[in-house]
Amino acid sequence: MAPDEAPARVRITSPHTTARPRRRRTVEQEIDEETAIGEVYMRSLVRSQLRLALAVAAALVILVGSLPLLFLLTDLDAVRIGPVPLTWWLLGVVVYPVLFGVGWVFVRASERNERAFSDLVQRP
Repeated sequence: MAPDEAPARVRITSPHTTARPRRRRTVEQEIDEETAIGEVYMRSLVRSQLRLALAVAAALVILVGSLPLLFLLTDLDAVRIGPVPLTWWLLGVVVYPVLFGVGWVFVRASERNERAFSDLVQRP
């Protein structure tokens, strides 16, 4: 090779440039294909719903389950509203709006959890 001649050019390429580009999978695809990441997303939804259900169950145990203890420790049978003792009013009338309210709160919170999960899944 003569001193004036430049060496021949050599092209060096990375093997990554010839590989086809990977597409990023969406969360929906991860869940549908049941990948490890999809399982993490589903487990987080189930865990949040379970936490909510346990909290509601604890509230019911405290609110309704404590009534027999209240009746045992106090003399509410002596208190009467009309011809009916107060204990019957509590069991027959007051408990049902409490149950309805707890159920309403549970459904609203459950829908909020699912809406947050849906927003996460549909995020690009």
